[in-house]
Amino acid sequence: MSGRATDGIPAYSVRVAEDPAEREACFAVRKEVFVGEQGVPEDLEYDEHDADAVHVLAVREDGLPLGTGRLLSGAAAAPRTGGDPSVGSLGRLAVTREARGLGVGVALVRAIEEAARARGLAAVDLHAQTQALGFYERLGYVAYGPQDMEAGIPHRSMRRSL
Repeated sequence: MSGRATDGIPAYSVRVAEDPAEREACFAVRKEVFVGEQGVPEDLEYDEHDADAVHVLAVREDGLPLGTGRLLSGAAAAPRTGGDPSVGSLGRLAVTREARGLGVGVALVRAIEEAARARGLAAVDLHAQTQALGFYERLGYVAYGPQDMEAGIPHRSMRRSL
């Protein structure tokens, strides 16, 4: 999946992060956005699921990381999906400040959904910051359940059937 260069907007691609350097780029984007910008404690940002998650990475054609997200499935996703093995969990979606508004977030979500389909999953759940509900609604996600707090930030659960 890629975005094309137009009107000064650089071309970028989105792919599953396969090697250690790409995974480190994913973690660097998360640190910049969640820890640096939003004040999420670093010990909460990274967890035991990172090792087995499917990480996706958006990179500019010159190699600069623009965004990331991850997909959990199976037991790792169970706390977010009510234990339903047919549902994956999209999380840690982060786009760098300079890449916001370029379609990177949409491309990342669609890449995660494609990874979920490839694993035979029927739906994707996520736990969205309330300020991002509209973004996910435009992509077909529906909010459910009450608002709660995670890392001091209000969130709502959302789901989209694939």
